[in-house]
This record gives sequence, C-alpha cells and structure tokens, in this order.
Amino acid sequence: MLRVFKGAFAFFAIFSVLVAFAAMVSAQGDVRASIEASNKRFEKAVSRADAAGIASLYTETAKIFPANGKVVSGQKAIREYWKGAIDSGFKRITLTTVELEAHGDTAYEIGKYTVPGEGGKIYDAGDYVVIWKRANGQWKLYRDIWTTNTPAPRQ
Repeated sequence: MLRVFKGAFAFFAIFSVLVAFAAMVSAQGDVRASIEASNKRFEKAVSRADAAGIASLYTETAKIFPANGKVVSGQKAIREYWKGAIDSGFKRITLTTVELEAHGDTAYEIGKYTVPGEGGKIYDAGDYVVIWKRANGQWKLYRDIWTTNTPAPRQ
C-alpha cells in the first residue's frame, strides 16, 4: 500500500509541475500577443500622424529615453515629443519583438525597429528595450529606451 501511495504521490507531483509549466508558457504567449498588438497600434498611430494615439499607449507616469536626447517624463510630454517627431517627417516605423518575458504585471521587451522611407530607403534602424506595466488589464509602455544604429554626424 505504501508503494502505491508513493507512486501516486510522485505522479501527482510531476503532473502538477507540468500543469504549472504549461500555464506559465501559455501566459507568456498571451502577454507576447498583447504586447505585439500594442506595437501594431503604435505603428498605425505613427502612420496616421496621431501623437495622442501614441501617447495613449504609455502609462501616465511613463518615461522615454530617446537616442541622442533627454529623458521625457509623463504622458503629456511624451505626446509632445511624438508630435515633434511627426511634424519633422516621422511617418512610419516597424517594430519587431526579439525577446519578451513577463513577471506578474511587469514585462520587458527587447526589439529592433526600422524607420522606412521612400523608395525602400531606411531612414533609421536600431534596438529598443521597453518595460511594460499591466494596468486595468492592458499592457502599457512604462519605460521606453532606444538606440540608433546610424552613426552620429561628423562635426
């Protein structure tokens, strides 16, 4: 009887671990799908020249760390930053998630971006890291930092 009990206990322990692992993998997939959908909304807002739409994807207390620029804090200031970028000719962006991992209501994403131009020209390309926060069931950008692969102009 003891042998049967040990076998049943071992089976239950292994089964529990497998179920927990499957749930974790499924949750990570759901987070990835949600964040990639937010990235598509970001891309579409850029193509519509919608700075307010871009800013709405950030938390109220978000910060962006633009390449070659100063830190921009808060959703209103972030909207103004993106409005300035759009006014200067920023019309398209492509975001590609390379790595993503979630821990509760926080996730980090590492990715690549390209800013395509006319005739297949690439205006800029680089890498980014975003820390996401889940608020009211939605994943929003909380910290957004990017670096360009384009060399700085010679002076």
